[in-house]
Amino acid sequence: MDHELEIGYVGLEVADPAGLGALLTDVVGLVPAGAAFGAAAYRNDDRAARVFIEEGPADDCTLLGFIASDAATFDAVAARLDSAGFPLTEGTAGEAATRGVGRLAHGTTPWVPRFELALDQAAAVPFESPLVPGGFQTDGVGFGHAVFAVLDFADTERFLLDGLGMVQSDWIEAELMEGVPLEVRFYHCNRRHHSVAVAKVPFDIGKALHHVQFETNRRDDVGRAFDRAWDAGLRFANGIGVHDNEGAFSFYVASAAGFLVEVGHGTRVITAPWTDNRRYDRISRWGHQPIPLRP
Repeated sequence: MDHELEIGYVGLEVADPAGLGALLTDVVGLVPAGAAFGAAAYRNDDRAARVFIEEGPADDCTLLGFIASDAATFDAVAARLDSAGFPLTEGTAGEAATRGVGRLAHGTTPWVPRFELALDQAAAVPFESPLVPGGFQTDGVGFGHAVFAVLDFADTERFLLDGLGMVQSDWIEAELMEGVPLEVRFYHCNRRHHSVAVAKVPFDIGKALHHVQFETNRRDDVGRAFDRAWDAGLRFANGIGVHDNEGAFSFYVASAAGFLVEVGHGTRVITAPWTDNRRYDRISRWGHQPIPLRP
C-alpha cells in the first residue's frame, strides 16, 4: 500500500549505554552509525541512524521520530497535529544534522517527551551486518516498531489517528495473568502491520516503552540472534513464538534498562482496503513462553 509516513528512529536514555549498545550490535546485529550525531547511534539499514542512545536515569524511550515521504506530507501532518492539539516547533539545521535528516520539527506526545517529524533521512554507506547477512526489513516501512504503555489512551489515540493519520490494524483483549486484563491496540501508517502499538495501563508503571522491535528479512536470522542471546547469558522475557494477530515469528530479550528488545520475522503485510480490524483474544498463536533465569 502507499504510505506517507514511516517510523524513522527512536532515542533511548539509559544508565548503561554501552551495555544496550552491545545488545543491539552483538545480539540483534545492528551496526554503529559513527560519531556524527552527538550520541551513540546505530542503524539496521542504509539510513544514517535509526537508534540514538544517551546516558541518563530515564531508562526509557525519550524520543520518537517519524519520516514524511515528501515536503507536502510533512506540512500536512504538521497541520493535522496542530489541529489535534499537538503543535510542532520547527527545528534548527543543527538539530536536523544530529538526526541525519534534512528537516525536522519537534513537539511532544502523551507518552514520550519528544516527538520529531522529519524529512529527507540521509543515506549512509550500504548496510552490511556480519551477524545478519539477510539484513532487516525496513524499505518503505521504517526501522521496525515500538510498543508503549499509556495512561491517557484518549489523548494517545487522538495523537496517532487524528494527528499522524495512522489507522488501527486490530487489537488484543486478553488476560495478562489471572484477573489482570490486557488491551493492546495496533496502528499502521504503511504496509507494516504496526509501527506503533499501545497497551492501556490503569496506573503509572514507571516506564512508557515496553519494547522495540527489529525485523529480519530471513527467518533463520531470528534463530541465530536467539542463540547469540542465549550464549551471552541474557535474560529472556519470552522465548520463540508466533504472534496471533501480526503473525511474526519472534522472541524477546530484556535489556538492563528494563524494556524489552524483540527480534522477529514475517510480520503480516497491510493491504488496502484494510478490512481485518478486529479483536484477538490471545497474544500468541504458540510459544512466547517465559524462560526462567538460568542458575
